Amino acid sequence: MKSVLLIGLGRFGRHIAMHLNKLRHQVMVVDYKEERVEAMLPFATSAQIGDSTNAEFLSSLGVRNFDVCIVAIGNDFQSSLETTSLLKEFGAKKVISRAARDVQEKFLLRNGADEVVYPEKQLAKWTAIRYTSEYILDYIDLDGDYAVFEAKTPKEWAGKTVGQLNIRRQYGINIMWVKHNGKMELEVNAETALTGEDILMVLGKYKDLQKCFRI
Repeated sequence: MKSVLLIGLGRFGRHIAMHLNKLRHQVMVVDYKEERVEAMLPFATSAQIGDSTNAEFLSSLGVRNFDVCIVAIGNDFQSSLETTSLLKEFGAKKVISRAARDVQEKFLLRNGADEVVYPEKQLAKWTAIRYTSEYILDYIDLDGDYAVFEAKTPKEWAGKTVGQLNIRRQYGINIMWVKHNGKMELEVNAETALTGEDILMVLGKYKDLQKCFRI
């Protein structure tokens, strides 16, 4: 369980708060609008109403005590940038900030953000990948070259073993696990047989995964 300071309760921030609550993390939510804060009280451990660009107010939150500080301000980049910079100035351990454009990402990283999330860009890529392949169910970018894909078993693989398909040598990817009849099989080897109903978790270079699953 982690302690999280979440600043900004627009749509993006609200969804973060709800998911953090489901994961049983301790969350302090902050926004300058009282109605937004009140709406999130059922999902928060604590809450504050105030302007995060006000140094005195932000300092009073004890930002050093949180494992993660998330700046989810979406419509006011100046406030997002100032908040990010102040959090780092006050000793925040880890600052994650939201960007809406590439140039914002660069400024945030230069002014205190340890990492930047870019929801619109990331969702656009996910949507493009998810809905241009008949096999891909979900994916995670690991870095610029590698990714993990959750995928349906290609039709031509059904009824064959991993060894027969020679997947690692032919495609350069690794099957991490196979979900068969709703049960996850973690020990995947050359004898593991695949069916047309199996779900696979595969790891590899993005270009190899593209080729393999015809994205």
